[in-house]
Amino acid sequence: MDPGLMDLLLTYDVDATTPEGRRRLRKVAKLCEGYGTRVQQSVFEIATDDIGLLKLLAAATHLINAEKDSIRVYRLPKSGFEAVRTLGTARVLAHRDDFVF
Repeated sequence: MDPGLMDLLLTYDVDATTPEGRRRLRKVAKLCEGYGTRVQQSVFEIATDDIGLLKLLAAATHLINAEKDSIRVYRLPKSGFEAVRTLGTARVLAHRDDFVF
């Protein structure tokens, strides 16, 4: 495990009642997909370093409407993803394994 990475849980709620809101929703989802793994509709597990977190938060700040949308980021304890308990179809995911292309 990379000691410089932190485990984060990111959740968002974007007001998608208008066409502009639906565009924001797609953009926020795409941004999060670039940083982590979707585990629920609007929930992502992310392993990143401090710089990655700052970049993610800066980008998200520019995408959302601060009066209508919300994003919450929870910093988990070290190895937080390894302690996840799942039920139903949910699976524990590998966040730090090497990628195979």
